[in-house]
Amino acid sequence: MKSFVALSIILLATSGSSLNTIPLTKLQGNGVYLKGSPDAGRARAASLKRRADYGPTTFPATNVQYEIYTTKVGIGNPPTYYDLFVDTGSANTFCGAGKLYVRTNTSIPTDDTVNVTYGSGNFTGNEYLDQVTLAPNLVIVNQSIGDALSSAGFNFTDGILGLGPPDLTLGTLSPDNVTIPTVMNNLVSQGLVENQVLGIYFAPPKNNNDTNGALTYGGTDSSLYEGNLTWVPVTKTYPASYFWGVNVTLCTYGNHTVIPTSTAGIVDSGTTLVLFADDFFSVYMKAIPGANIDSNTGLLDIPPSSISRMQPLNFTLADRLFPADQNTALGGDPGKRYGTVGSFGNNSRSGEGLDFLLGLKFLERYYSAFDADGNRVGFAQTNHTFSTYEG
Repeated sequence: MKSFVALSIILLATSGSSLNTIPLTKLQGNGVYLKGSPDAGRARAASLKRRADYGPTTFPATNVQYEIYTTKVGIGNPPTYYDLFVDTGSANTFCGAGKLYVRTNTSIPTDDTVNVTYGSGNFTGNEYLDQVTLAPNLVIVNQSIGDALSSAGFNFTDGILGLGPPDLTLGTLSPDNVTIPTVMNNLVSQGLVENQVLGIYFAPPKNNNDTNGALTYGGTDSSLYEGNLTWVPVTKTYPASYFWGVNVTLCTYGNHTVIPTSTAGIVDSGTTLVLFADDFFSVYMKAIPGANIDSNTGLLDIPPSSISRMQPLNFTLADRLFPADQNTALGGDPGKRYGTVGSFGNNSRSGEGLDFLLGLKFLERYYSAFDADGNRVGFAQTNHTFSTYEG
């Protein structure tokens, strides 16, 4: 079924240079896994050469079941490779949810346990310091790794590559109560990259296990986006400030104002949909004639009569407009069209410091960059920003 998605966002510009990029794979399935996506997103929102060329490095990522991207990460020496979920909304890295952790002579137990809850999933296990191979020229030593002895909610992945701010790790260890240096922290501290900048390129999937994404460590890959990056400062509003949070100054759908004034939310590759506080989402849904929540999938069901009249959902960030009119097939009844915008649920109201979430379906339309040095998030258009695709 043909789906039309146009995400348009306008951001201020700046860009990166030479780099190493790693491909990412996205798994696209029959929608069974996605059925829990609205609930998972709501739960998550609630909980929330050792220097090689000293430049950015880009690597692949794979899309999995419409919902997440994974990348291959080697742990130990010799390395065992795991498919880890690319997550900017958390900062702990762990494996063992699928393929078990294989200890080698580089695996050093810390005698700490680690416990992390992700809203729709969790893991508990032991912490190790180990060698982590992101690429032949990006090998981190003594990286904190969680060995998951028990886990839930990770059906299609071996664990998580935590790419969020390091403060998110505080409180996850016991008995120690310290912040854990993340993969990005250690890449810089060990001289593997110069800048603590992560570039992410996602794209709408065309088939199952589609390796159509890329991660760039240490900068951005200008071959993957158009024009310049628009940089948005990380918000000072708590709790969005705890994550990769940004302020949206206005959000409109057609002639309807969804977000009327500056409000804070987060950019999260670990959530599938674009989510709003319930009162914002209500404005959006009522503006689409005949739209309702599908009882089977929990997704926004958009009737055929409204598909051709869908308007852009426009986010204003850093004085730039990013349009995102989206309706796409995400599993469930093949005769229906499902929106990629949802609500937090739980009678959530705006004004609570985290009023929207820009998830994977937004990030598939824009290149994004996460700059810990500059405390900012960047966006740029790609060749998929206004493209149509078969869902």
